[in-house]
Amino acid sequence: MKKILVPTDFSTQAENALKLAAQLALKNNLEIHLLHIMEIPNQMSDAITGATPIPDIMFFIQKAKETLRFTKEKDYLKDLIIIDSIKMEKASTGILSYIDENNIDLVVMGSNGVSGIEEIIIGSNTEKVVRRSSAPVIVIKEGIPVFNPKNIVFASDFSEEIKKPFLKILDFVNLFDAKLNLVTICTPNSFKTTAVANKIMNEFTSEFAIKNFSTHIYNDSNIEKGIIHFSKEINADLISFCTHGRTGLSHFFTGSISEDLANHASKPLIIFKI
Repeated sequence: MKKILVPTDFSTQAENALKLAAQLALKNNLEIHLLHIMEIPNQMSDAITGATPIPDIMFFIQKAKETLRFTKEKDYLKDLIIIDSIKMEKASTGILSYIDENNIDLVVMGSNGVSGIEEIIIGSNTEKVVRRSSAPVIVIKEGIPVFNPKNIVFASDFSEEIKKPFLKILDFVNLFDAKLNLVTICTPNSFKTTAVANKIMNEFTSEFAIKNFSTHIYNDSNIEKGIIHFSKEINADLISFCTHGRTGLSHFFTGSISEDLANHASKPLIIFKI
């Protein structure tokens, strides 16, 4: 891993993501790419009709450059390699193209307010990036003064298609010499007997060299509640899982997410594309 991307709109959530990225960069000698997207094509069209003068657009671009320069001078970024960019594109499209054009290894994004997982699922820019990013994406809801996850959850059905992205998960786990808690969530709609669930996980883990791990079966009313309740019970530092690019997270998180549940989903997430 060499390059971390932090998309920023200069919000508190974006700065939380940048602070986490700085910790990762310092620990692993990585460079940070700081990207600001300006969604101004429509403004330019308006400018042609006289609604938004071109000088105003140039003013916004200049202010963005100044804010990026100010951000790079913050103490927590001292001695780190920071590459800043401004793109004029739709937010999710610009972020995704930047990931591929610059061979980004990891994306760190902030999640807004109390919505947590709910925001990721429901059509936000974060969800679109998570769904289509070729690089793993860390999503955090609040600031993390010290990011050193030692107790990581990986929730999965442990099917054949999970094996390839699982190698990336192990690389990330090994960065922190963390314990990996593998969990199968059993629900009324996806019930497996203990014997079957254990057999699936044992066969899966036998194909990998995992330093420190345990397997678990957790019963709950639905998958998302199971993940959050299990993560809370073992005091996990980070929740990880895989997603299909074609379906976003809808195949994994089914049903509605209550405000109460979303409020409890405060733990950081890392998502890997299948």
